[in-house]
Amino acid sequence: MMRRKKNTRQRGTQTHGWGSMKKHRGAGHRGGRGAAGSGKRGDAKKPRYWKDAERYGKHGFASGTKRPLVTMNIGHLASILGRLEEEGLAQKEGATLTVDLSRLGVERLLAAGSIHTPLVLKVASATKRAVQKVEAAGGTVQNT
Repeated sequence: MMRRKKNTRQRGTQTHGWGSMKKHRGAGHRGGRGAAGSGKRGDAKKPRYWKDAERYGKHGFASGTKRPLVTMNIGHLASILGRLEEEGLAQKEGATLTVDLSRLGVERLLAAGSIHTPLVLKVASATKRAVQKVEAAGGTVQNT
């Protein structure tokens, strides 16, 4: 669990991180807001990127409720197969291994890496390339 540091409220400090009292007033301590404060030097040639709106401000919308998918790459799965078998999370049936990825909390199978073991994978969703790689190794992907 994330816990805030005890000293974030800055109790007992007079200026709360602003240095001397006179520094924390308007924008005067910073020479104005934004690109202000250039005074008589203001008519100089401005850098081109000042006009580039993509560089400044916030853009788009980030939903606070959207939860990122829990994913796993084929290469990572191949590297932990032995451990999954030892822990009873993968069952061997002949030459194939059956792994229920949803029991591991994985929601989507991705295609990075390679696999050479025939697997029967149970997962909520998988990319096309991931399915192709598993089938090329002699296995199948079942959507749950």
